[in-house]
Amino acid sequence: MSNLVNLYSLKGKIAVVTGGTGVLGGVMCKALAMAGAKVAILGRRKEAADTLASEIIKSGGEAIGISADVLQKQQLLEARETILNQFGSIDILVNAAGGNMPGATIPPDKSFLNLKIDDFQKVVDLNLTGTVLPSQIFGEPIIKKKAGVIINISSMSAFRPITRVVGYSAAKAAISNFTMWLAVEMAKKYGEGIRVNSIAPGFFLTEQNRTLLTNSDGSLTARGESIIHSTPFNRFGEADELSGTLIWLCSDASKFVTGIVVPVDGGFSAFAGV
Repeated sequence: MSNLVNLYSLKGKIAVVTGGTGVLGGVMCKALAMAGAKVAILGRRKEAADTLASEIIKSGGEAIGISADVLQKQQLLEARETILNQFGSIDILVNAAGGNMPGATIPPDKSFLNLKIDDFQKVVDLNLTGTVLPSQIFGEPIIKKKAGVIINISSMSAFRPITRVVGYSAAKAAISNFTMWLAVEMAKKYGEGIRVNSIAPGFFLTEQNRTLLTNSDGSLTARGESIIHSTPFNRFGEADELSGTLIWLCSDASKFVTGIVVPVDGGFSAFAGV
């Protein structure tokens, strides 16, 4: 049993989490710390990153909060320098930064012709470029030592395009593709010590989608009801239900796993609707 526990241990590993101040990113930071990793929490809100780092430290873990925008190369370079000075290495990168905006969605009373192309581009940049650029910056130390793990965050909309969210769906589908491409690139050029995988969450309530899926009294909106109807588990996911998959993919327990996208979705991606 002790060997099995060690297989999932991240003790001594240094993890960087972009979007670490978000609902899902924050839970991932805590999970990594609980597994033994030292965690660098990246977010645009320095105060929120510091608060989460303090919570982890109080629980016996080790963490630092860093302000950085995933689309700003210089900020990422400075963040990398801070992390290397503080912890000495980078072993794990979790690209959890992402999001959507109204102009890149098509509400029921509008059509595709109403899509705001500038907002569409911003959503693609945030989700896709905001994954590729950190993978370059924080992936460099991983490449130099030919050892490490990169975890991207995809979505159910990459499996089946979700109505309305055209920009987000396109970007997340690209992330799934990029995950597979980068996994092959790393393995072919640097060996089996570098693995790249992705997690595709189902529907979890976050700050961004809560008002879309639930009413002010906590009841489901029509869209929320449709999603629950299409989820065999008949509920939304809980943020900490991503933790097991994350730790598995970051640890030696998945040593021969690279280039995959793992659904954590209560059966949504398997359900045909009948």
